Amino acid sequence: MTQPTNKPLILAVDDEASNLALLRQILQDHYRLLFAKDGARALELARNEQPDLILLDVMMPGMSGYEVCASLKASPATASIPVIFVTALSDTDDEVEGFEAGAVDYITKPVSPPIVRARVRTHLSLVRMEELRASRLEIVQRLGLASEYKDNETGLHVIRMSHFARVLGIAAGLTEAEADDLLHAAPMHDVGKIGIPDRVLQKPGPLDAEEWKVMQSHVKIGAEIIGEHADGMLAVARNIALTHHEKYDGSGYPNGLKGDQIPLEGRICAIADVFDALTSVRPYKKAWSEEEAIDFLRQQKEKHFDPVLVDLFIEQMPAIRAIRTRWAEHP
Repeated sequence: MTQPTNKPLILAVDDEASNLALLRQILQDHYRLLFAKDGARALELARNEQPDLILLDVMMPGMSGYEVCASLKASPATASIPVIFVTALSDTDDEVEGFEAGAVDYITKPVSPPIVRARVRTHLSLVRMEELRASRLEIVQRLGLASEYKDNETGLHVIRMSHFARVLGIAAGLTEAEADDLLHAAPMHDVGKIGIPDRVLQKPGPLDAEEWKVMQSHVKIGAEIIGEHADGMLAVARNIALTHHEKYDGSGYPNGLKGDQIPLEGRICAIADVFDALTSVRPYKKAWSEEEAIDFLRQQKEKHFDPVLVDLFIEQMPAIRAIRTRWAEHP
């Protein structure tokens, strides 16, 4: 009978048939299994079959397990596959060598069936979590791009301003993880524009008072689209969507927040968004020079922008220039 394809696929590698038979007995009820008796065959199966996890012996003729693992990690096609060494080598130095080769875990022989099952289950769960995180991030980024296309801007705007925001976040004291959340959340800053009628969003001339009121509603629409979240990247995204048009002196919208009442991520993205808009070509304007945009930021210290963040942003100008070069607009 064909095994269900929704079961995770595990590649077991060992030159001893008895060891492979034991792993089959331990795992066959819950996983699909592939087997290899040498390193070359293991690499071939890993490339062609893309297993979810590899159980790898160390002492084998020809290529050692360490060499196989290093080769797997050196190839983009197999680098993300987690490897667990299953070996009779039990010295600390052996374990260190295994981890340095790129393994995620180390099980010593003779193996305990409950331990093998538990370690396999744990690392497959981590793989699933990473896949879910990557899928969620992809959805967030593409929803952010959708709002830019509706607004007749290119997706490069959200890429640049997101990287500007990350650079400024690090300069402002965020941790690497917090700065990464900011990077990934910033593309959602204008997602609420999806809910703005085209007659308003794409009007070639100035908006009247009623149209401007409709346009301003995009920040609350964006917050509603993203939803309420206790913490994490989506919580940051909601704060950005709701507050990136607030101004440091309290004259912004939607709530007239002032100074530190505005979340840090909102204050950061206000600078990143405006700077990129100023230095980019739009249907209604030419691109400002870097010097003109910096002068504007300085003029708007304590008015539109947090003065400390403006100074930090200007200090990071070499990194900002590199981002603008990397994701430059092309006709």
